[in-house]
Amino acid sequence: MRVVLRLGLVAVAAGLLGLMAGHWYRAWRAGVEAPAAAVPQGVRPARPGDALPELTLPDLDGRPVRLDTLAPGRPLLLNVWASWCGPCVEEMPELERFAREQGDDGVQVVGLALDSPEAVRDFLRRVPVGYPILLDQPGPADASVWLGNTRGLLPYTVLVGADRRIVRQKLGPFAPGEVGRWARP
Repeated sequence: MRVVLRLGLVAVAAGLLGLMAGHWYRAWRAGVEAPAAAVPQGVRPARPGDALPELTLPDLDGRPVRLDTLAPGRPLLLNVWASWCGPCVEEMPELERFAREQGDDGVQVVGLALDSPEAVRDFLRRVPVGYPILLDQPGPADASVWLGNTRGLLPYTVLVGADRRIVRQKLGPFAPGEVGRWARP
């Protein structure tokens, strides 16, 4: 009798866990499939095949950098992130590893931080990366929106070909090992 009771309790617990997992999954999918936010007039979010928008952002020293002038003749992987974004932080070691593997003629990784310079510097002291980091302030017309992120979620990554045309866009973090396959132009 006790065995049957225990099995019954295990079955009920498993059922409850299944219901909770289903609820979590639906909520997660709703976040991933969040509706597009209102895009300000004059902002045209890029799509695959479009030219890289003419964006100039400051580096960590405040010097302006035009995105289309970075790593001439090489593809760019532009990763939009923030120090307060958990999934962004989790994928950074994978992006750093990928960037190191590229050498001088592979894909150039560039981080676009939607954050304050102080928060980014503090973060990079704890989690250093070797690829360039540029800054922008989050908002309805930040760099990620121009690059096609109309949902306002992070991380957001764009692969730009050597011809400076958008190849593909990704909303959400990279799984381990995914970035290398995804970034093949």
